[in-house]
Amino acid sequence: MTEMQKIYLAIPLLPLMAAVIVGLFGRFLPRSAAHWLTIAGVAGSFVLSLVVLRDVLAGHTDNVSVYTWMTSGHTTFEVGFLIDSLSALMMAVVTFVSLMVHVYTIGYMAEDPGYSRFFSYISLFTFSMLMLVMSNNFMQLFFGWEAVGLVSYLLIGFWYTRPTAIHANLKAFLVNRVGDFGFLLGIGMVLYAMGSLDYQAVFSIAPQFADATIELIPGHPWQLMTVTCLLLFVGAMGKSAQVQLHTWLPDSMEGPTPISALIHAATMVTAGIFMVARMSPLFELSTTALSTVMVIGAITALFMGFLGIVQNDIKRVVAYSTLSQLGYMTVALGASAYSVAIFHLMTHAFFKALLFLAAGSVIIGMHHDQDIRNMGGLRKYMPITWITALVGSLALIGTPFLSGFYSKDSIIEAAQLSQIPGSGFAYCAVLAGVFVTAFYSFRMYFLVFHGEERFLEAKHDAHHDDHGHGGKPHESPWVVTIPLVMLAIPSLVIGYLTVGPMLFGRFFKGAIIVNNEAHPVMHELAHHFHGAAAMGLHAFASLPFLLAASGVGLSWFFYLKRPDIPAAIKQRFSLIYTILENKYGFDEFNEKFFAGGSRWIGNKLWQIGDVQIIDDTLVNGTARLVLRISGVVRQLQSGLIYHYAFAMIIGAFVLLTWFMKV
Repeated sequence: MTEMQKIYLAIPLLPLMAAVIVGLFGRFLPRSAAHWLTIAGVAGSFVLSLVVLRDVLAGHTDNVSVYTWMTSGHTTFEVGFLIDSLSALMMAVVTFVSLMVHVYTIGYMAEDPGYSRFFSYISLFTFSMLMLVMSNNFMQLFFGWEAVGLVSYLLIGFWYTRPTAIHANLKAFLVNRVGDFGFLLGIGMVLYAMGSLDYQAVFSIAPQFADATIELIPGHPWQLMTVTCLLLFVGAMGKSAQVQLHTWLPDSMEGPTPISALIHAATMVTAGIFMVARMSPLFELSTTALSTVMVIGAITALFMGFLGIVQNDIKRVVAYSTLSQLGYMTVALGASAYSVAIFHLMTHAFFKALLFLAAGSVIIGMHHDQDIRNMGGLRKYMPITWITALVGSLALIGTPFLSGFYSKDSIIEAAQLSQIPGSGFAYCAVLAGVFVTAFYSFRMYFLVFHGEERFLEAKHDAHHDDHGHGGKPHESPWVVTIPLVMLAIPSLVIGYLTVGPMLFGRFFKGAIIVNNEAHPVMHELAHHFHGAAAMGLHAFASLPFLLAASGVGLSWFFYLKRPDIPAAIKQRFSLIYTILENKYGFDEFNEKFFAGGSRWIGNKLWQIGDVQIIDDTLVNGTARLVLRISGVVRQLQSGLIYHYAFAMIIGAFVLLTWFMKV
């Protein structure tokens, strides 16, 4: 094993070892050992990930098998690593965001009795995500896929004494099982058709199956690659929370804020985006699959953004912005702009983690009050949180020269240039989403940091914290604010520095495959790109900038100058408000149709199958039959000797007659 291969192995194993030690022996170790051990493990992974990224940028890629787990027939199930620009970038982003979350957790969870358990979970989560992004085969991909789902279940329900947390983690687990079932079927289709689970083997022979068909229903042929890609995308819909498998993500806010940042920023929810980009050689063979991906992403981007407007929980506002941005990434995937989707995944990881951690800092300062209607004027009490939250919000809405602008604007242009079915609707959706995002993002920002102080000092006087701040809001400790500053820096500059090489250079060469003849979006985007500075300057005269500025301006007017207008609009359009407040009825539909339908089927199976067929017919029916036969036979038992003698004579006569006949 070479030195670099040892590094590949160390990157996921360091967080795993820390998680195991803290998880098993945390109760016997000093409290501080929980964070020092896990932070050391993740920090080591981050440094080694940077080493790997530098090596990849130097032109070195690797595909190494660590060991063979099982061989069945001609199929080999291995654990191995595919190290290229796509996986190296994901490794660096995942470990950096995870490191910031680990440091932040020291302050946020300082008084929690489950301190060691929490650090063990988030370190295990990091290991799971690294195994997912580093995999070189579908089996290991599925292992990491299920592992992040399991650990997210544990993290969302971390405060297991809360009924809402238990409901939320069960909901996340069940909804993801629906997506994972489709994902597993997709992997099965790959193995069935191509006879291998190794990425390189599958991708090399996939073009041979471009015109192959399969009959799921006799007499109705379907394109094999379309079926396979759609099944794989069902898995992505679950993990990356696309409509209709999105309902778990807002409820996952029941977990502690650090895991909200971890799940919603660079890790779990982006697994689906990463997977589709990794499977680009397969998706390029099916325009139908790409069209479906784009339309579902566009619906998610726009309609989940609308829901952010009516949220009053600070974490839920950010959660719905995550749903919307995941929709943007999915639109880019559908347009065959895979590199743009990964670019937005990276920039989004920084500013979304920043927004979640800033929201957590506000929650700490507000003594765990999460309702933005009870805030206001926090700018003077929490200056570091305020400025970093402003940076995150500006990046989210696509302000020119900030990181979010370069990725988001590229997605909008990709949707405009795409010619596949559904691209027109997708372009309109992502364009309208710019205004919606700006409106609800700055609604939250203005209500929290500006305007009159709506928090009640008397309410907080009863909740003096351990830092001696009394009842007023206060800035968070340094272990909370340092991660905010560290995340604000890439939120400002990473887009400007990397847009050229990542989108129009050779960064993803070999890692992402695009058929430029059939889907020339990236080729056409390159013609319009004249440098990061020119792109930023040109944006000030573009329609997305005008929409974003209008959203910010309208939000400022509504919530700082004329707060009576939103109340009047709510009253006048109460039906629309109710629809948005009920989240379009997705939860009710799932509860009544799927959950209710399952309970109805189960009840009928119990009543008919168990009660009527098994209990009444087989068990009790057998007893009744024996009873009836015995009742008839009992009539022959009179107890009189001459009856028995007569029966014997008749019997003898019958036997004699029979034998004589024979």
